[in-house]
Order: sequence, then C-alpha cells, then structure tokens
Amino acid sequence: MIVIEHQPKRVEITVYAEFTLADYQEFESAANDAIQFEGPVDLLFDLREMADFTLDVAWEDIVFARAHANDFNRIAVLTHSQWVAWSAWLSQMFVRAEMRVFDEEPEARSWLAEAAGEEPA
Repeated sequence: MIVIEHQPKRVEITVYAEFTLADYQEFESAANDAIQFEGPVDLLFDLREMADFTLDVAWEDIVFARAHANDFNRIAVLTHSQWVAWSAWLSQMFVRAEMRVFDEEPEARSWLAEAAGEEPA
C-alpha cells in the first residue's frame, strides 16, 4: 500500500507493507501528472515501513527511470535498510537527478528544501 502527497514541485510517496506493481503504477501516474504540469520535480520516497517489493516493481522502476532520466531534480529516499539503500543507488544509474539516502525524515526534507530555495520545515 502507498500514500501519495503532492507538494509544489514535489511528489512524496510512503510505502507500507509490500510494494506491488499496482502501487508503483499509482506512483507513476502521480509523478507523470506532476511532471506534465510543473516540469522536473523532486521525489521523497519513505520506504521505512516497506516490508518487501515484488520483482515486477524492480523491473518497472528501471523502465520508468530510463524513460524519465531528466524529469527529476532531487530524489530523497528514507530507509533503514541497507538493501533498499543499495537498490536506490543502483536506480541512480538511470536518472540524472541527485539522489541521497537518509535515515531521518527531517534531514531528507531539509536537503530537498535547500535545493528548492525553501526554508527548512
């Protein structure tokens, strides 16, 4: 299950339990809408509550990242899992966005706000 929130020039995704292909396609739709109307956006992926993901999600992530190589500015990934951090690093090969992995949400939000010229929350 995922929860998606839209902020100006940012899409925030929180994943709970298993990350399925249907969840990923919901994210893709939200990201495509934001890109269409706002241009390149930032992403905040909160994967701290993700228990697992399906193999088709991993494949879809590669396909989506290659198709949108220039559509993201910064990507912040929140996780406590070294495996997820490694997977995020692997995905970075397909996008030109700056990507960082964070343990704590305030640090991730501060980094995204810094790039957007916002005051940290």
